Amino acid sequence: MHYRLLEDPSYASFCDINTTVSCTQAYLSQYGSVSGVPVALAGVLFFALVLVLAGLAGRRASASSENAPGYIFALSTVGLAMVLYLGWASYFVLKAFCVLCAITYVAVIAIFIISGGATTFPMTTLPRRALRDLRTLVTSPIALVVLLLFLGGAGALLAYFPHAGGSTQGAAPSYPPLTSEQRVSLEKWWDVQPKIDIPIPDQHVKVVVLKFSDYMCPHCRQSEELYRSIFARYEAAGKLKYLFKHFPLEPECNSNAPAGTHFASCEASAAVVMARPAGKEEALSDWIFTNQAGLTVSAVKQAARDVAGVTNFDERYAGALQEVKMDASLGGLLQVGSTPTYFINGRRVVGVYPPQAIEGIIELELKRAK
Repeated sequence: MHYRLLEDPSYASFCDINTTVSCTQAYLSQYGSVSGVPVALAGVLFFALVLVLAGLAGRRASASSENAPGYIFALSTVGLAMVLYLGWASYFVLKAFCVLCAITYVAVIAIFIISGGATTFPMTTLPRRALRDLRTLVTSPIALVVLLLFLGGAGALLAYFPHAGGSTQGAAPSYPPLTSEQRVSLEKWWDVQPKIDIPIPDQHVKVVVLKFSDYMCPHCRQSEELYRSIFARYEAAGKLKYLFKHFPLEPECNSNAPAGTHFASCEASAAVVMARPAGKEEALSDWIFTNQAGLTVSAVKQAARDVAGVTNFDERYAGALQEVKMDASLGGLLQVGSTPTYFINGRRVVGVYPPQAIEGIIELELKRAK
């Protein structure tokens, strides 16, 4: 699933029930990868290695079979430390429950307990046993083939698996157009969505798209990747106005998110505001979304300097934060509860929808505005 999320921004996971029960929220967070390498890939390699070692334990004639539970126990000890950290990050920092992550945590804990119970020798003797087994390994053609297959498979996964932190500026993938039946269903659904007055100046266009976004929100990045080219095309034709509003899920600058835990969101939004006078607003916004997985306050400040030439971040922070707070206040007035939230001609769209649906809504609004 992590592969699908990185490869296809429009993919919606079956376990994304809401903003709290969400695998996407965990996988695409800063805790979902290490140096751009998804932790899901490490999980695949962990379980593959456990299976190889378990197969070794099943070979009763092998002198190494006695040692296999100890190897699995040592490996699962590292795995246990990792899942405890990820569990803490998911439940206490992100405040998100990932169903697939929880299943993985339980599996690692079970392997730790079972392998520990199956180990019949002191773990202090494991290094000596491992050296002996390595000497045996190099003399066994079958064992060498298995080792080479495992290393080759691991290398192929690392090379093939898309890494987190890809650019948001690439060409948007193409999608099949809506069928006639889908257009009819979309129009019926759109007609029952409540329309509210948005307190913003008249934009003198037929379609106004207002987006409330948080720079540490994975779905916000997804929607940016999916819809940017659509909005740009209609804006270039003078038919649409796209307005980006900051809605950081962090209480420092958004009183509507008292439980928000996106600890660098206020700084990210303020940095983008500071970048505007130099014409670097879009460039810095792209950088932040691209590097969302490892975003920190210090990383934001450094990017503001490197990308936008902001050398006095701390001095300008309070002033820039006022604009962010004004955007967040507007979001509160419109009862925005999560990100991304769009308003298309006053009708609310929450979350990430297929791009052809968004384009269908725009076309519908343009048709009705004639």
